[in-house]
Amino acid sequence: MNKQVIIIGSGIAGLASSIRLANKGYQVQVFEANAYPGGKLSEITQDGYRFDTGPSLFTLPEQVEELFTISGKNSHDHFRYIRLPVNCHYFWEDGTRIKAYADINKFAAEVESKLGEKRETVLHALENASFIYKYLSPLFMHRSLHRIGTWFGSNALKAYLRLGKLGLFQTMNESNQRQFSHPKLVQLFNRYATYNGSNPYQTPATLNIIPHLEFNRGAYFPKKGMHAITESLYKLACELGVQFHFNQKVDKIVVEKNHVKGVMVQGKLHEADLLVNNMDMVNAYKTLLRDQQQPKRLLQQPKSSSALIFYWGIKKTFPDLDLHNILFSEDYKEEFDHIFSKQTIYSDPTVYINITSVYKNDDAPANCMNWFTMINVPNNQGQDWELLKSEARFAIIAKINRTLNTDIESLIEVEEILEPITIETKTSSANGALYGNSSNNRYAAFLRHANYSPIKGLYFCGGSVHPGGGIPLCLLSAKIMADMIPKNQGSTNTL
Repeated sequence: MNKQVIIIGSGIAGLASSIRLANKGYQVQVFEANAYPGGKLSEITQDGYRFDTGPSLFTLPEQVEELFTISGKNSHDHFRYIRLPVNCHYFWEDGTRIKAYADINKFAAEVESKLGEKRETVLHALENASFIYKYLSPLFMHRSLHRIGTWFGSNALKAYLRLGKLGLFQTMNESNQRQFSHPKLVQLFNRYATYNGSNPYQTPATLNIIPHLEFNRGAYFPKKGMHAITESLYKLACELGVQFHFNQKVDKIVVEKNHVKGVMVQGKLHEADLLVNNMDMVNAYKTLLRDQQQPKRLLQQPKSSSALIFYWGIKKTFPDLDLHNILFSEDYKEEFDHIFSKQTIYSDPTVYINITSVYKNDDAPANCMNWFTMINVPNNQGQDWELLKSEARFAIIAKINRTLNTDIESLIEVEEILEPITIETKTSSANGALYGNSSNNRYAAFLRHANYSPIKGLYFCGGSVHPGGGIPLCLLSAKIMADMIPKNQGSTNTL
């Protein structure tokens, strides 16, 4: 008889976990509070417009492909994507514009032409990002930091011998100021701190690993949109026999004698041999594990930033805009001070605009665009979000109008809004933080919950635990977790 696994939550890590454990021979059930899978990686459709609601950048596609491969399927028969020729288009109000070409030599030439920064400096910075990735990713991305074996062996030794070059002892901003002479290029590379909700003026320079993923490894776009990642993995899980229970909110994780017994859902006990929590770690302990010992130090850690997103249907096309676009603040440090110190929104926020209709025409009506318009904001600490939304909307529109020389308000014919309170409600993310605990200190990687628990049979995956948030890391969290669980040998298997 196959052993039973229950997974709480069908976010991207929950889906990946269900696939991996089904391949190991377990009977897998997924309980999801929402009516749909995917968590943050879902979609909105309205009046001919389609919007991906959450993560908009796709890197390390091999992490998705691997799930098909281990299931005996060709990923290209189920999920297709393209590599972007331009990773992002950057705008400043003084008229400076930079296209971050995927070809790093072309990008370096663009920077030299627009900013006067030597191309060799740009290429060296990307080499440095590759160096950090080479020596840190085997430890921090692909293995559990909480197992003693990670810290011994050749990979660990290689990292120890290069600690001074891995950015642990300076901030991202300090490192970028040393690398570049032009403040706009410093700002451009500082932006990568936002990929995990951090402050570049506080987070360690190890996060300069991120440009390596985007430039050296490549940024991609699924041909059917980001939600296609969710759809393809959900379909694959179903084909493997995974059972999904939607609109079924788990009320409690039942533990007996320090071993999971199952979950309570609407007053009914569902038993399981193993349990995987894909829900935000903080809220899981406060609600589902409220009767168990709490990891107070982890629960009290500062949280990452959140987001305020306006999904706008725009009845016009803008040829100068690409899939990913950034309209930079004039004072980046002040913007982050507002987010992390003052817990509010700066009057001149950096605006990110994602437009999937550039590559997927049917995401908007003819001669129109679907704008996913986002700014980084503090997580929810009881602010007056109705007032902040109103003020931010005004500031965002003013910023767009100044930078693109347009009147965007008159072009908006569809609008949906997502803010920290709604993010917390829909995804159970503590305080609406997008990436769990903050990464604003050099020890942040060690202040994430492990992928296992002191409670026998209980495991964790997702963006709030090791190795962190974002699609690639969530997928890796599922892999790290699943590798801790042996193949199911039926009723004779002991765990």
